[in-house]
Amino acid sequence: MSSSAEGRIAELGISLPQAAAPVANYVPVVQTGNLLVVSGQLPFEKGELLAKGKLGENVSEEEGIACARACFLNIVAQIKAALNGDLSRVKRIVRLGGFIACSADFVNHAHIMNGASNMAVDIFGEAGKHARAAVGVPSLPLNAPVEVEAIFEVS
Repeated sequence: MSSSAEGRIAELGISLPQAAAPVANYVPVVQTGNLLVVSGQLPFEKGELLAKGKLGENVSEEEGIACARACFLNIVAQIKAALNGDLSRVKRIVRLGGFIACSADFVNHAHIMNGASNMAVDIFGEAGKHARAAVGVPSLPLNAPVEVEAIFEVS
């Protein structure tokens, strides 16, 4: 497998989406020092949410994992745009924060977030290993089942 993020993306057959414009009064990425803080990304693929609803109700765990993966690919699209297309500047992923819209009795938040975490390591290798949180919430914007935010260290 390639040692660069771009090479891994190509080997995995992934087409990164275009970085989405913000839907409210915020910016998608803020750089402070050598950190990029990426606003929460929803599971959009080709302009549509992959699923709507809640885990433990009308969204399956497999759909939730796919949503977390899509959120992470949208994060990569945002950082690529912020870095003028140069993913080689990523030194490591510091943290991922995952929000899982779910029923009160749903307990597999970490399993859902593995969709994003596994993709992080698949694309960035060792630099993709990160701290994280996976939190259940009653609802998310646009009725999305998953939202993921991130902090990256860059050169």
